[in-house]
Amino acid sequence: MSVDGADELTGPREKITQTVGTVETKYVDLFAPPHELLMSVGAKLSPVRVAYETYGELSPAKDNAIFVCHALTGDAHVAGLHDVEGAKPGWWDDLVGPGKGLDTNRYFVICANILGGCKGTTGPSSIDPQTGQPFGLRFPFLTVADMVEAHAALVRHLGIDRLLAVIGGSLGGMQVLEWVAKYPRQVRGAVILASAAKLTAQGIAFNAVGRRAIVTDPNFHKGDFYSQENGPKMGLALARMVAHITYLSEASIEMKFGRRLQNSTQFAYELMKETEFQIESYLHHQGKRFVARFDANSYLYLTRAMDYFDMADKYGSLEQAFEKTEARFLITSYTTDWLFPTVQSHELVNALVAARRHVTFVELPSPYGHDSFLLEVDPLEQLLRPFLEQTRKAAP
Repeated sequence: MSVDGADELTGPREKITQTVGTVETKYVDLFAPPHELLMSVGAKLSPVRVAYETYGELSPAKDNAIFVCHALTGDAHVAGLHDVEGAKPGWWDDLVGPGKGLDTNRYFVICANILGGCKGTTGPSSIDPQTGQPFGLRFPFLTVADMVEAHAALVRHLGIDRLLAVIGGSLGGMQVLEWVAKYPRQVRGAVILASAAKLTAQGIAFNAVGRRAIVTDPNFHKGDFYSQENGPKMGLALARMVAHITYLSEASIEMKFGRRLQNSTQFAYELMKETEFQIESYLHHQGKRFVARFDANSYLYLTRAMDYFDMADKYGSLEQAFEKTEARFLITSYTTDWLFPTVQSHELVNALVAARRHVTFVELPSPYGHDSFLLEVDPLEQLLRPFLEQTRKAAP
């Protein structure tokens, strides 16, 4: 389905390998007293440290800035390399850089760690200035609107009045939707990838199982595990394993693993053997990697924020949510994404059409499920290039 004349995807092109090079994470403290961050539940938070990275140069007219909102377990490191041994490229390094879909020769790209996260922005693992101890579960309840409030404040701190575009997938796409509704004059283009105006009951169910795994871990200590030798590693790993299944598709799992065994050519017939099949080994590996880089309390807060996000409920209807914005929209879904199915993108498109907004929608074929927006960059590039160019040429 295409609205407003989406360009047809062209054939394969030569891969661009040039990167933005070495990058540095920056930090800024916002919402200093007496201008505290007033959160959706009425709590106040101050100060709020925001970790962010930028790529490219801001134009003299300040009209080329693009904000990338990361997904649930992402961070500000979207491209390039950190100046440390063994550093890994940013999570969207194939898309952000010179000559790439988000061309840093033309655009000033910003990515910030989310409020409530654990990669430098204030969250449950941060020190509560009132107690000198990590917040833990005393951190205020968090919503997607609160995340956007912190990001919007960062944009203002950088001296930017209007963003050329805000881009995000999954939870990042929810942030984009909230941003155009909450700050309709701050965004000229909105790109929503594999996301929706609310999470399905099935998505909420998987989040509930993940949170339950964490809070029932004997080492959870009611969220005050930071001074303990062992935190809820098993629970967090299990939460990741469950969630990771939702990011894949049946086709991708069969293609990559099938029923192949991990270390033998015949069944061991051992009840407690954890990694008989390759898919089991893969999920355990994902769980162990995740525990090494993510905070269990952040996982609780961020998944709950996804559960509560409901644009129609907050603004009266989806059409009303989009009434004040003049942003141009690009929405993509993926054929094998069952976490955010295409029918939810249709719901967004219908509301935008009813609100008389400029919208382009494309359902992209991919075997990789929900993770497609992270893995299949070429189709995104072919959509983003004309969309960003046309948005920049459109009347401000």
